[in-house]
This record gives sequence, C-alpha cells and structure tokens, in this order.
Amino acid sequence: MIRRVSLLVLVVAGTACSKPPQPHDPPAPQARVETPWDSLEAQKKKAQDVQKTVDAQAGAQAAAVDAQAQ
Repeated sequence: MIRRVSLLVLVVAGTACSKPPQPHDPPAPQARVETPWDSLEAQKKKAQDVQKTVDAQAGAQAAAVDAQAQ
C-alpha cells in the first residue's frame, strides 16, 4: 500500500514539475466578413472626401477674390 502511494506521489510530482506542452501555431487571422453597413461607411468616406475637395476649392477661390480686390 505504501509502495503504491509513494509511486503515485512520484508520478504526480514528476508531472507537476514538467514543462507544459508548447502551443501549436497561432491561429490564422480570419477573413473579414462584410457587414450590412459597410456600403454606408464607404458612402460616408466618399462624402467626406468630396467635402474636403469642395472646401479646398472654396478656399482657393476666396484667395483669388481677395487677390483681385487688392
């Protein structure tokens, strides 16, 4: 009985002190899934780009008018 218990203690201690198994390769990143609002986000981005262009043209036009006024 004592022999079995001591053998069991040795096995448990050896298992507890061993290194944990190394993890396998990290999981590959999953492909992006299209969501229902992706088209809305694209439209919003396009509208922002158009607004930047309009603002830049308005600023250039205002500078041209100021230059003509002087």
